[in-house]
Amino acid sequence: MDGISQSPPVADKILVTDFDGTLTRYDFYELVRRELVPPGTPNYWDQYRAGVITHFEALAGYFASITADEAKVLALVDRMEIEPRLKSAVAELQAAGWKIVIASAGCRWYIDRLLASRDVQLELHANLGAFQPGRGLVMELPTNSPFFSSTHGIDKAAVVRCNLATARLVAFAGDGFPDLDAAKLIPANLRYARGDLAAALTREGLPFHPFQRWSEIAQHLLAHIPSQDVERS
Repeated sequence: MDGISQSPPVADKILVTDFDGTLTRYDFYELVRRELVPPGTPNYWDQYRAGVITHFEALAGYFASITADEAKVLALVDRMEIEPRLKSAVAELQAAGWKIVIASAGCRWYIDRLLASRDVQLELHANLGAFQPGRGLVMELPTNSPFFSSTHGIDKAAVVRCNLATARLVAFAGDGFPDLDAAKLIPANLRYARGDLAAALTREGLPFHPFQRWSEIAQHLLAHIPSQDVERS
C-alpha cells in the first residue's frame, strides 16, 4: 500500500493540508489522551517533546493504550469535528483548479472514516493502522510511502517539496510542531497556521494567515490568490 487514496493528474495549484486540528477542530490523540488513556499510562507527549521518543512512537503509545471498545473509540472520532463545509469547500477549490493533498502524522483508520462521512475523496498520505480489541488502535509506519519518515511516518516537508517541483502554486495549512518544516517551504501569502504551528512561526518571525476552520482557508484562496504566478520564498 502506498498511502494514496486518490492520485489525480498533476495540478497547477495544490493545497497541502494537515488533518488533525486542521481539517478537524480537535486532534484525535488529544481526545484519546484526555478520555481513553488509563491511569498509569506514561506521558508519551512529554517524552517526545524531550527528544526521548519519536512523534510516531508517542502517538502509537497512546493509541495502543486504549482499552475501550471500538464503538466508544468511533464515537470519539466523531467528536473530532471535521470541517462541516468540507464537501462544498473542496468542490469550490477543485472548480477553481486547486488539488488538495492531505499529509498527516495521524492514522488512516480514523481519517478515512471522517472523509467518508463527508463523502470526500482526496489524496492522502498518513500512517497505517487498525483497531484491534484488547490492543487498541495499532498504528504502523507506512514504510512503502514515497514520503516515509521514521520519526513521524509521513515527511510533510517532502510532500511539499514534491509538489513544489511540479505545481505553479503550492499552499500549506497546519496546526502542529511537525508542520513547521513544511510551512517554512511556502511563501507567507500561501501559509496557513493555527495552534502550535502558529506559535512556532511567530517565534521565528515568519508571517502566516491564521485560521480557525478549514473552510476559511478555502475562502481565502478563492478570494485572494490571483491566477498569475506568486513569487516563492
